[in-house]
Amino acid sequence: MERKPIFTGAASALITPLNENGVDYESFKKLIEWQIAEGISALVIAGTSGEGSTLTDEEHRGVLKFAVEVVAGRVPVIAGTGSNDTDYAIDLTKYACEVGCDAMLVVTPYYNKATQKGLIKMFTAIADASTKPIILYNVPSRTGVNIEPATYAVLAEHPMIQGIKEANGQIDKIVETMALVGDKLDLYSGNDDQIVPLLSVGGKGVISVLSNVLPKETNEMCQRFFDGDVKGAAEMQFKYFGLIKALFSEVNPIPAKAAMAAMGFCEDYVRLPLTVMEDDHKAVLLEKMREQGIDV
Repeated sequence: MERKPIFTGAASALITPLNENGVDYESFKKLIEWQIAEGISALVIAGTSGEGSTLTDEEHRGVLKFAVEVVAGRVPVIAGTGSNDTDYAIDLTKYACEVGCDAMLVVTPYYNKATQKGLIKMFTAIADASTKPIILYNVPSRTGVNIEPATYAVLAEHPMIQGIKEANGQIDKIVETMALVGDKLDLYSGNDDQIVPLLSVGGKGVISVLSNVLPKETNEMCQRFFDGDVKGAAEMQFKYFGLIKALFSEVNPIPAKAAMAAMGFCEDYVRLPLTVMEDDHKAVLLEKMREQGIDV
C-alpha cells in the first residue's frame, strides 16, 4: 500500500506576525485564514520564516497550539521543532504532537553542526519521540552541514521520517538522493527558484516563502505540473523569478515580513539579529510585487 504524502503542492513557510509586545495573534489569525481561503495546501509554523529561532519557548508553543486551533483540520499544520539542542527538539516535538500538529519540520543542527553519524543519531532520537511524521530540513547555507544521500538512505528506514525539505541547491545531490530513497521519502523543494526542477525529479511540492505573498499562484504552479502541464508550470516559475529573487535579496524572513506588512497583514517587525529591510532592496521588492498585480 502506497504511503500518502503529508501534503502535495505548496505549503507556506509562514511568517509570525510580531510587535514589540510579542506575537500579534490577531494578525496571525487573519493571515492563516487568508492563506486557507487562497487554497494553500499546508502551513509550516515557527520555521525559519516564522522566526522560530528567536521565539521564546512559551511563544513557540503558543503559536503551534494557536495555529492548530485556528486551522481546525482544514489543511495540515507542520510544526518547526528543530534545534541544535537534541533534547529541546525532542521536547518541542512531543508538545507539537500533543496539541495536534500533523507533522514536524526538523532542521539539521546549526552552529554545533554534526557528522553524518551525528545527524543519524539526532534525527533518529527525535523521530523515536514523535507520534507524527517528520520532514527533514536540509539547508546547509544556514546550518553549515549537509545531509548526504547515503545518510538519507539510512534515515528513510525510520517509519516516522517521511519527507525531505531540500534546500542545498545541488541538483546532482538531490537526484542521487531520489535515486536512493525516492520511493520512501517525499521530496519538497526548499528553494522557490527550484520548484519545477525538483518536481521533475519526483518532488511532491514546495515549502515556500513565495507563497506567503502568492499562495494561490504557488500552489497552481505545482498543480499544473501534476496535471501534466509542465510547460505551464515552467512559465510560472519564470514569471515569478524576479519576485522570488527580491524575496531573498536579504536573509529570509526580512523581505517576506516587509512584503506581508506592505500587504497589511502585520507590522514590519523582526527580532534581532534580524533588522528591517534596507530601503533600496525594499523598493525593488515592492516594484516586483506590483508587477505581479499585488496591491501594495
